[in-house]
Amino acid sequence: MTSERVRPPFDADERTQLMGWYQLQRDIVALKCEGLTNEQAHQVVIPTSPLMTIAGVLSHLRWVEHTWFQIAFTGDDPIGSPAFSEKVDDLDFMVEGRELEQLLREYRRECDASDRVIAAASLDDLGRFDGFLAGHASLRWMILHMIEETARHAGQLDIIRELIDGETGYF
Repeated sequence: MTSERVRPPFDADERTQLMGWYQLQRDIVALKCEGLTNEQAHQVVIPTSPLMTIAGVLSHLRWVEHTWFQIAFTGDDPIGSPAFSEKVDDLDFMVEGRELEQLLREYRRECDASDRVIAAASLDDLGRFDGFLAGHASLRWMILHMIEETARHAGQLDIIRELIDGETGYF
């Protein structure tokens, strides 16, 4: 399936622009996964960062979606989230044996859950999580942060993908 990549309208309202840019970055993440085998998705191309694989970054992005909108914004319990593991650092990047298609489905499902939370709230509403300072940031702040987070990792995926098979491209 080819991912759509569309910029938001120049004259759209704030929410439409925020969500449009956010969705564009998510779609770029999906683009970087298109056409890869499971082996390629798990291929280590940066010896000093063995968890920085297409599959690892995709899993991480799934969990940051969950962390910011299900935990930080709505105040859900972080139990079970690898982002809050006290025993293992970077647990959300550890995906050995996980199929790329499954990771993509989980990422899309988490993005859909985030979108439902965002749609039901005002951009000025505040998060309800006491576990870290930004857990009380506004929804607007969290969306802007997630645009930055997703774009940064999309750039990393772009480089990893080029190192795997030479594939490049933004649009």
